[in-house]
Amino acid sequence: MAALYLLLALLSLLCHSLVVQHSSATEEKVTALPGLDGELPFEMYTGYITVNQTTDNNLFYYFVKSESKPEEDPLILWLTGGPACSGFTSLAYEIGPLRFEWKEYNGTLPGLYYSPFRLTKNASVIFLDSPSGTGFSYSSVSLTEYKTGDYKTVREAYIFLMKWFENHQEFLSNPFFIAGDSYGGVFVPLLATRVADGIDNGTEPVLNLKGYFVGNPVTDKIYDATQVPFYHAMSFIDEGLYKAAEESCRGRYDIYATEECEAHIDEVEEMVSDINKSQVLEFDCGDTWAPRPPLSSARRRSLRESQAHIDSATTIPPIACRGYGYYLGYLWLNSEIVRDALHIRKDTVGEWVRCNAAVNYTKEVTSTILYHRNLTTRGYPALIYSGDHDSLIPTAGTHGWIKTLNYSVVDPWRPWFFYSQVAGFTVKYENNLTFATVKAAGHTTPEYKPRESISMFLHWVHKQPF
Repeated sequence: MAALYLLLALLSLLCHSLVVQHSSATEEKVTALPGLDGELPFEMYTGYITVNQTTDNNLFYYFVKSESKPEEDPLILWLTGGPACSGFTSLAYEIGPLRFEWKEYNGTLPGLYYSPFRLTKNASVIFLDSPSGTGFSYSSVSLTEYKTGDYKTVREAYIFLMKWFENHQEFLSNPFFIAGDSYGGVFVPLLATRVADGIDNGTEPVLNLKGYFVGNPVTDKIYDATQVPFYHAMSFIDEGLYKAAEESCRGRYDIYATEECEAHIDEVEEMVSDINKSQVLEFDCGDTWAPRPPLSSARRRSLRESQAHIDSATTIPPIACRGYGYYLGYLWLNSEIVRDALHIRKDTVGEWVRCNAAVNYTKEVTSTILYHRNLTTRGYPALIYSGDHDSLIPTAGTHGWIKTLNYSVVDPWRPWFFYSQVAGFTVKYENNLTFATVKAAGHTTPEYKPRESISMFLHWVHKQPF
């Protein structure tokens, strides 16, 4: 009898160990998705990895294998910006294999289709919900109490990577890249630096980091705040107002040097208040469902503030607007049958929102320029790209901070082509740093120009000219 009790105790401990291991890292294959006919035409997995045992921080991810040669194709970790915007944003609206059928919602589940424009055709991609509280990632600490910021987010993303590769050692030899856009401009170089340090220190597992790429990246508070020159170049403000703002602000638009500067910035903001800041050529649909508060010195919408996200079923954009796709995503991911198909853990996340403003996030990094210098001089190639019709992080500002690196030009400024048409312009500097524009694209470049962007990415990761 004693032996039986001992055996039962050992079995109990074993089961407990398995449960803990299961909660620490789980991954399941997604074979079908509601709204898409038949089995998935690509290989996708979803899972959770615990990155903080104390607060039970579990980061959720979507992993899509390359449809070509996953055993040797590039592996990319894609970090969506925000901060606190779900990796599903990149999967369904930018570089992934899924898109929503653009139909007016009729009470049934939104439909999906298999996108012909996808990076996953020739690369494996991990789409991460980071930090905790983003998408389907969760913590045992409530959002009102949970605090995070740039450094904690990157630290936990690194823990995620180490654990993910421990469970996927077959990908250790694949060329590995870290990428993202928007506020990913902070995450990407910081995480790439942490990975590079781990490689130098012999941290296990040693990753095959081959470079990184970021688009319209939040980088430096001075160079990112170049909206006034952008609006002038686009003829949105006249010469007089531009000169007055330039003089009173002393060429710095990240701070208000004088009262006159602040007054002129108010004038600029009023002039462009009906312009879509993410892509200045597209409809500005914000006023249709979210009336703008009156401008004032005390309560003013910043030139650097992102457009409002469609995060609630009570804010329905017109079907002609890009935000309608976000609304369809909101409806789809808040369906129980979809959550079951994606293997979402029960009672972990209530309402899914694309970008979670409720996350208590502190932006701690004011400039990542030194991180870029550190990485590129250590031999890690970088592609910095910019949709040239984005006013949130204007192209001239991005190219401006690149020039401060004082790298010699290796391949002079030239157009690059997609199907014999100019798709943008590019220049290559020493230390394998490439800067490229994507013509007529907005803030999240692949969302606006997926074919051109994906072609650019694949040429670059394979060290081919584009």
